[in-house]
Amino acid sequence: MPLDLTPSQALGLWHAVTLQQVHEDGRDLTLRQMAILLEIYLVPPPHTVRGLAAKLGVTKPVITRALDTMGEQGLVTRMRDDRDRRNVIIKRTVDGALYLERLGDLIIARGRAQNP
Repeated sequence: MPLDLTPSQALGLWHAVTLQQVHEDGRDLTLRQMAILLEIYLVPPPHTVRGLAAKLGVTKPVITRALDTMGEQGLVTRMRDDRDRRNVIIKRTVDGALYLERLGDLIIARGRAQNP
């Protein structure tokens, strides 16, 4: 994955991608929600509220609030762990996978347009 961007170019790419996301997608995820979503989709499961809280260095209620919003948007689902009812397992959804695939495509397209 060769990339040769200056810090200014990298920020310009991030700016272009986030602007397009705001214009084209009504979800408007926070940076924390995006970090959680990427963790769920890029790191092999299982994912729990407790594990995500530890990974991000926040409390479980912080993760729960973020998951509430992402669940309403269809990006993730949650279910109790049958083996340990104290744990909540976070699951991927088709909508979440498609959202991140489109985001990846957008980043590639903007990167190519910025750095031909």
